[in-house]
Amino acid sequence: MNMQGSHITSRDVRRLDLNSEYLGVSSLQLMENAGGAVAIEVASRFKPSSKVIVLAGTGRNGGDGMVAARHLASMGYKVDLYLVGSEVSIRDENVSLNWRALKEMSSSVKIHAAPDSSSIEPFKADVLIDSLLGVGFEGSLRQPVLEAVKALNRSEGLVVSVDVPTGVDSDSGEVQGEAVRAKLTVTFHAPKAGFKKAEEYLGEVKVVSIGIPPEAELHVGPGDVDAVLQSRPAESKKGDFGRLLIIGGSETYSGAPALVAMAALRVGTDLVYVAAPAKTAEAISSMSPNLITIKMIGEHFNPANLGQLKTFLERATAVALGPGMGLHKESFDAIGRLLRKLEELKKPTLIDADALKALGALKSRLAFPAVVTPHAGEFEIVSGRKVSSELDGKISDVKALAGEVNSVVLLKGRVDVISDGSRVKLNWTGNPGMTVGGTGDVLSGIVASLMAQGYEPFEAAVAGAFINGAAGDFAYKKKGFHILPTDLIEMTPDVMNDPMSHRDARYVGS
Repeated sequence: MNMQGSHITSRDVRRLDLNSEYLGVSSLQLMENAGGAVAIEVASRFKPSSKVIVLAGTGRNGGDGMVAARHLASMGYKVDLYLVGSEVSIRDENVSLNWRALKEMSSSVKIHAAPDSSSIEPFKADVLIDSLLGVGFEGSLRQPVLEAVKALNRSEGLVVSVDVPTGVDSDSGEVQGEAVRAKLTVTFHAPKAGFKKAEEYLGEVKVVSIGIPPEAELHVGPGDVDAVLQSRPAESKKGDFGRLLIIGGSETYSGAPALVAMAALRVGTDLVYVAAPAKTAEAISSMSPNLITIKMIGEHFNPANLGQLKTFLERATAVALGPGMGLHKESFDAIGRLLRKLEELKKPTLIDADALKALGALKSRLAFPAVVTPHAGEFEIVSGRKVSSELDGKISDVKALAGEVNSVVLLKGRVDVISDGSRVKLNWTGNPGMTVGGTGDVLSGIVASLMAQGYEPFEAAVAGAFINGAAGDFAYKKKGFHILPTDLIEMTPDVMNDPMSHRDARYVGS
């Protein structure tokens, strides 16, 4: 899968960068390729000995410009580089490496310091390279970058912007005040989402490859986990990070909904309620003081419970349906009615275990945000056909089912396949020790927790698959194949706090 041709956001850029690093392609390599690509574009338009001025910021976009300056100098161009901002503001180690290299090139690159706006005025050169600010910028420009942008727009020469013209919000295309009016924008990997609304600032747009592996998009990685991590402001209050309602449990299975709840709490949902038949709810309450239970009337989930759950359904930011439920006739009837209520509320819902069997029998096409999480046997129940044994076939099967039920499908297996009917991701984390019962319930809790926190079903399912499998790999590294599902819950923070650390914990089977 390759995103070139589609428009990507700053979140996509960060995700791809992190996933590339996970695969062994460092951010330093990507910076080198990016700056080299800019130099090639300049060289294709101007002869050596032409005068080139590079205006570099102190961040990664500036690092790209520094690499371009080095390459152009090596090709025989007359290069001046202005560092716009203070040298002490360079914090990225890759930018520092390239800055130190440039300072050693005093014979071929003239370096000028512009820590404030006092020394900045219009320039004159054949080519003026804008590498001041890149993707992720929003708002209005501050000095000295603002003065550098004004000077560029009054300068003589071809203005080339690196990735995105400085001052343009790469996601929205908005400009608040000033922005570089480029004649050529050399953008990396794919056009940026904001380009659709910023054409007057872009000039000619050239999309160039910088060596991001296709697997950085197709395979789930740390970047997908990073995309669902959020800071917690000091003024946060209970409920700001979601309220999850879990409906499940039976006289036989009390552990499944408890595992879902404990995993959801560990991932960060503020309030988690487990609705289960009264005796089962009492057993769940005894497992941990962290668990809040709703004692449903009757021995099984039944239509009468819907009235009991009305307030909780309305207040919940997501629902997890099915773990340990059993499928008595009255439960089957209740699930059908509940699905209609969820449609009315447009409630994000994870559907697993016995609820999947009901979904298959009802042949429902869901009209609310949902993730269904079948293993191969449940896939056959829901779809009416066996899943392919080959990976390419699995991808086609999952895409087809996602379209049929109008939801995200997360097919659990050695390689998890996730699709919303158009997008597809493959998750390779996990190990054979995770065949122990309950690991799928942990996965449900992780995904449902992310949905409760406001993430859309596809990205919640993608990140959840990685977190669950990686937690299993951390557990395997400590305990071998003697893994309990609670071990995954305990390892979950290790994955979320540092998803890149999984590089050293990946399971490699024989």
